[in-house]
Amino acid sequence: MAYIQATQLRVGMIVNFRGELYQVTYTHHLTPGNKRGQIQTKLKNLKTGTQIDHRFRSEDDVERATLEQREMEYLYSHDPEHVFMDTQSYEQLSLNAEMLGDLIPYLAPNTRLQLQFYEGKAVGVEMPAAVELKVVSTDPGMKKATATASMKPATLETGAVVQVPQFIEAGEVVRVDPSTGKYMERAKS
Repeated sequence: MAYIQATQLRVGMIVNFRGELYQVTYTHHLTPGNKRGQIQTKLKNLKTGTQIDHRFRSEDDVERATLEQREMEYLYSHDPEHVFMDTQSYEQLSLNAEMLGDLIPYLAPNTRLQLQFYEGKAVGVEMPAAVELKVVSTDPGMKKATATASMKPATLETGAVVQVPQFIEAGEVVRVDPSTGKYMERAKS
């Protein structure tokens, strides 16, 4: 059994909670005033499909489910299915939008990620900590705006819209955290 601290929970992880497998669909770190930090989560039961809200204390240990992990490469979407290829065996696998959830807007062709299998069935997706996506459109930056003072919306190649600093222009590649949908930095060429 592998235990991780609640602060290490990420969207897409599979955990063994109350004797059943759950997929983490949402995480938010809370630090209320002088109190200890907490992790607000939404967990989806993999058997029943029901979703629950649970708040972990930051010092809580959570059992991460022992699953077979395979590196997969995202190929394309054909509604409602999304097609992935195993990078070792070249076997293709289709997943539905419900399983991928909020990660779909951050899937660009050739994105490599970890697919988790339990008893031969795909049960989870773990995206990389950051994905690099091209900005296809954004408003022109305001002159004399500092990098941290203001943000503007930018549409990425996948259709996702994220807030980026004023200096980012269309055509540039940016790094985005797929678990939060937030801009991280300009990608290095």
